[in-house]
Amino acid sequence: MIVTNDRVVSLSYDLRINSPDGKLVETVSQESPLTFIYGTGKLLPKFESSLKGLGVGDNFEFSLKSDDAYGGFNDEAIINVPKNIFEVNGEIDQDMVKIGNKIPMMDKSGSRLTGVVLKVEENHVKMDFNHPLAGNDLFFKGVVTDVRNASEEEIANGLHQGCGCGSGCGCEDGTC
Repeated sequence: MIVTNDRVVSLSYDLRINSPDGKLVETVSQESPLTFIYGTGKLLPKFESSLKGLGVGDNFEFSLKSDDAYGGFNDEAIINVPKNIFEVNGEIDQDMVKIGNKIPMMDKSGSRLTGVVLKVEENHVKMDFNHPLAGNDLFFKGVVTDVRNASEEEIANGLHQGCGCGSGCGCEDGTC
């Protein structure tokens, strides 16, 4: 079976920045592969198109220019956020507002995004909302570990990955 629309695809891969010899930023193992429904637009379009037609056991190597990945670094994505939004019970949460911390947030339209604290000042926190890989070309090297037809339910409702506590995956101790 080959990778095409409405197929559940599983991959293991290494992701490096800028070249096959670049800094390793992610490893996805065969024991815990990336699994997705091909053609639903949930992944980078050029990432998906680079996999089309491959089958189980096929190796792949491809690169994505930054414009086809997470875009260039955007200086306008560095903004000053009012410090008072980090208040909990009237006090600033000092453990949260530390330089380098990644803080999940939501914009005015309800979209989720993550900001990195760059600087803490008296009345505001300077944060970077660029994707961590923005401005970088990406190089993927891996293997297709499984391809199967997606069920009608998976196509209608999406693919639910990962485990939930109590699902028999080893996280029943509450460490999820």
